[in-house]
Amino acid sequence: MATIFTRIAQGEIPSYKVAENEDYYAFLDISPLTLGHTLVIPKHVEDDYIFHLDGPVYDGLWAFARQVAVALKAAVPCKRVGVAVLGMEVPHTHIHLVPLQTEGDLDFRKDRPQITKEQMAQTAAAILAEYEKNR
Repeated sequence: MATIFTRIAQGEIPSYKVAENEDYYAFLDISPLTLGHTLVIPKHVEDDYIFHLDGPVYDGLWAFARQVAVALKAAVPCKRVGVAVLGMEVPHTHIHLVPLQTEGDLDFRKDRPQITKEQMAQTAAAILAEYEKNR
């Protein structure tokens, strides 16, 4: 059975897409730590543990995540883009990219900000435009 992330990448479930290529997909987290919090996934591999990925898929995922992080930093004002790999909440390998002002912004236990659908759509469009510009 396909994971929710596979269904998102296939377009079966709507998402705020920020980047995509043949093998990888990036979209805004619907429960973000900060505005612009992005999830990066492999499209065709549903393993839930990043270190189970074979070498080319693993390397490709990180290369794609780097491209997305560059676009994210250009589109969303922040000091850094933080990275986290937890993989506990959805059984599909994914990388969290989180715009940071402080290290505390990467605390998954903190209250989540209230972000409107309009803000999400505008942010996704801005990141996607930066990603496309730098491809």
